[in-house]
Formats: sequence, structure tokens, C-alpha cells
Amino acid sequence: MAESTGERPRELTPEERAYVTAAREKAFVLYEGIRVPHRSCGIAIAETFGVPSRPYQALRRGGITGKGSCGAIRAGEQLLGELLGDPDPVGAVTPELRAAVSWYQDTWLAQIRGGNPDIVCDHLVRPHGDFAGAARKAFCTNIAADVAALTAEALCRFSAQRPAITSIDPVE
Repeated sequence: MAESTGERPRELTPEERAYVTAAREKAFVLYEGIRVPHRSCGIAIAETFGVPSRPYQALRRGGITGKGSCGAIRAGEQLLGELLGDPDPVGAVTPELRAAVSWYQDTWLAQIRGGNPDIVCDHLVRPHGDFAGAARKAFCTNIAADVAALTAEALCRFSAQRPAITSIDPVE
């Protein structure tokens, strides 16, 4: 199921497009925090794909301090590793993981960052004002949603197995 990153990517099937859309929508809702309590970027990605969120807590706000890479972008890579990596701790990088991460990195660089490789959290959010402000929150909500969609697309392109994306149960 792997595709070459050197050629034009194949069109996704309607089922795959629906999967990508479901991932985008779920991450958006989880990060936005209106229908359900707000999740950090990394946790929103983990919960979108149904993996335990605890290790993704360290990705919030660019590694807690804002000085590290965007937690959403890192969460997408981490999730691909979790789902496509070799479960053997001494195993080699699987061909699926190598292809998926390569495609994912090339795609977020072009689509999310417009070719700018600087993904340090503080650098990304500074133009949007106060970290607690609405403009920054909207920016990060959209990055989390875009990353979830790219992660889902990578799974569609490079793996025969994809975790189900379940509906969100609002907290009452």
C-alpha cells in the first residue's frame, strides 16, 4: 500500500477522504474546547486516533516551554511511529513508517508551513498575540485539525490498518 514520495500522489478513495475529514473534525472539536473541554494539541491528536494520551502531554505548547517544536506536528509523527513502527525495541524502522513520515514531513512543510521549516511553538504563535487570546487559539485549533488530517492521510497512503475515529461524547 506504500506510495513513492517522488511521484504525484494517488487520489484518495471516498472512504479515505471521509476518514481524513473525520480526523480533521474530531481534532478541531477536541482542541477548540467548545463542545467538549479543551485538549492540548498533542492530546487532541492522540485522542483523535484513540491512543493513550499520557505521553502526548509533553508536547503541549512546544514541549511545555514554547521553545520546542509545535506539539501538533510532533504528535502526528509520534502517532505514525506508534502505529506503523516495529514493536520490537531493537527492530529497524519499518518501510511503512519511513515512507509515511517522509511524506508527512514533506506535506506539512508545504501545506501547513508554506515551505518555512521553523516549527518552534513560540515562533509560530507569536504573530497571533497573547497565548491565552482568541487569535492564537484559533490558529492552533486549525493546526491541530490540519495535522490530524495529514496524519490520517498518511495512514491511508502507507498502511492497510487504520484506527477507527470514534464520535465525541460531550461531557455534561
